[in-house]
Amino acid sequence: MKHFKTLLLVAIFTIGFGSIANAQKTAHINTDKLLSEMPATKSMKAELEKLNKTYRDDIEAMYKRLEAKIKKYEAEGKSQTQEVNQQRAIEVNQDRQRISKAEQSAGQEMQKKYQEKTLPILKKAEQAIKDVAAAKGIIYVYDAAPGKGLIVYDKGNDIYSAVKAKLGF
Repeated sequence: MKHFKTLLLVAIFTIGFGSIANAQKTAHINTDKLLSEMPATKSMKAELEKLNKTYRDDIEAMYKRLEAKIKKYEAEGKSQTQEVNQQRAIEVNQDRQRISKAEQSAGQEMQKKYQEKTLPILKKAEQAIKDVAAAKGIIYVYDAAPGKGLIVYDKGNDIYSAVKAKLGF
C-alpha cells in the first residue's frame, strides 16, 4: 500500500509538471497589428489607393461628359424633332449603363488586386510566425487580435516583437 501511495504521488506530480511545461509552450500574437504594420501592407495600400483614384477619376470624367451632353440635349430639345430627342434619350441611357458597368468593373478589379497583393503578405507573416515559434520551442500560437476567439492572453508569451524582427521591420 505504501508503494502504491508513492507511485500515485509520483504520477500526480509528473502529470502536473507535464501540463505546466505544455502551458509554457504557448504564445500569442496580434496578427491584425502585425499585418497593418508590415511595410508590404503599407506599400500595398498606397498602390491600391493610387489605382482606386485612377478609376474614380475616369468615372468622374465619364459623369462630367454625360452631364454636359444632357445639358446640351436639354437646351436643344425644343428645337429638335421627337425622333431626335428619343434617340438622344437612348444615347444618354446607354452612357449611364456604360458608367454603371465601369463602376462595377472597377470594384471587381480592386477586389481582385487586393486579393492578389494580400496573399503573399499573409504567407510571409505566417511563415515568420512559424519560424519564431519553432525557434522558441512554441507549440501553439494564438491570435490575440480582437474578435479572433482568444479572450485571455495576459500571461502568455507575446511573440509580436520577435516576428516583427524576423520580418525585418
